Amino acid sequence: MQSSPTAPTQNAKLISFLVRRYLRFNKAQPFISVTAILAFLGVCIGVMVLIVAMALMNGFDKEFERKLFIMNYPITAISSGFEAINSSVLEEMESRFKHLRFSPFVQMQAISKRGARMEGAMIFGVDFERESKLNPIFQTAFEKTQRAYQQNFGLPYEANTFDIIVGKTLQQQYGLQLNSKLLLIFTHLTPAAMSLTPTMKHFNVAGIFDSGLIAYDKGYIYTNLESLQTIKELPYDVYDGIHIYSDDARKDILALQKHYPQIHFVGWWEQNGNFFAALALEKRALFIVLMLIILVASLNIISSLLMTVMSRRKEIALLLTMGVSATEIKKTFLYLGNFIGISGILVGGILAAIILILLSSFPIISLPADVYGSDKLPLELSLMDLGLILIGSFGIVFSSSYYPAKKATQIDPLQVLRNE
Repeated sequence: MQSSPTAPTQNAKLISFLVRRYLRFNKAQPFISVTAILAFLGVCIGVMVLIVAMALMNGFDKEFERKLFIMNYPITAISSGFEAINSSVLEEMESRFKHLRFSPFVQMQAISKRGARMEGAMIFGVDFERESKLNPIFQTAFEKTQRAYQQNFGLPYEANTFDIIVGKTLQQQYGLQLNSKLLLIFTHLTPAAMSLTPTMKHFNVAGIFDSGLIAYDKGYIYTNLESLQTIKELPYDVYDGIHIYSDDARKDILALQKHYPQIHFVGWWEQNGNFFAALALEKRALFIVLMLIILVASLNIISSLLMTVMSRRKEIALLLTMGVSATEIKKTFLYLGNFIGISGILVGGILAAIILILLSSFPIISLPADVYGSDKLPLELSLMDLGLILIGSFGIVFSSSYYPAKKATQIDPLQVLRNE
């Protein structure tokens, strides 16, 4: 009765002793120890690179998502039939969905021209006050305009009918300043004496916005709602659509579609579906490729354990004849392989954390803002990515240790002792 509780303790001590013994540097056969060290370093580097790469990928995804979310708006309402969206629909939406913010707009395609240079553009006619409550980038530009007018003229800014706010890239290309004139040539045609001519109008540059994305800073121009309604010959209470801000766009878009089936509601994720699908595919492919680094490193674990088993055949045979069970031999090599792999995973995780802290705290790597939309390296490691990395790494390490451990239990003590 007294020997039963001590037996598991003795077995644990024996396994611990054997693991420590096999981890020591083997001077007689140093290649075995070198292989174990390489396995440790391979797992360590693989986990470190995988964590840092996933943090970078996720950071860039979130950064692009944030910028596209702002410039494309959470929800955009567009008339899906011949019935236009008017002020009565807008007022009804505002009274029914008080937690949402709305900004009506009219849009037109145009060509901006200054001197001999010309660029295509999408012109949005908006209410400056309403739009500022939805779009923080537009809000920043509008507030700068208000401060500039207050400083230069000592008067609060009052939006004129043909004022525009242009992107930073377009401003730099044309050399525009506040109160500069910019000619816009619209696709809307007006009848002339003998033909139809495009509508042309000089607009006054009242502000400059900076989204960090060249496509938007060059191609988007904001003007007053009344100016495009005048050019398109629309009534003052008729709009092309409504920009809608929502904290939970996927949920609110369903409620809006239920109450207004005649209106088509587009979520920000639908406007860039192919882009985000490509990012997700690239992230999955990178995860699989980098996980192969850990898989390759695990082959060194298998090699190291198999060589240890082969070099310790006589010792294992003696242990088996002395009463050590096959299960204990199997656990010894399982623990040995897991120790090499798990220690590599832990050290790799610590190194990855140090690298991420350094990259986020110091400007070690600087990005061209005109290409990536930000000059700071975006880093964001999600718990799901970290969990998948750890689960995958542990799974590979455990699988790598199982076969050599099972092979060690298949040694025939009588045959080994007779031949060796």
